[in-house]
Amino acid sequence: MSDFAKNLRILRLQHKLTQEKLGSVLHYGSTAIANYESGRNEPSLDDLIRLADFFDISTDELLGRNIFNGMGHL
Repeated sequence: MSDFAKNLRILRLQHKLTQEKLGSVLHYGSTAIANYESGRNEPSLDDLIRLADFFDISTDELLGRNIFNGMGHL
């Protein structure tokens, strides 16, 4: 399972949303969130941004990326 799939599940549960409710709020098909969380599908760039905006986090955070790794600037 990808970091994205795990992070999406954690965020959804922290916000006390079912897969169906999150999908409905974002106007996705009934199985879209389940498919993202299982790793069957990956979001488009637009959908990734939409999910990050909904949870008020960066796309890097949603993807599980830590681009600095405590090492300073790139």
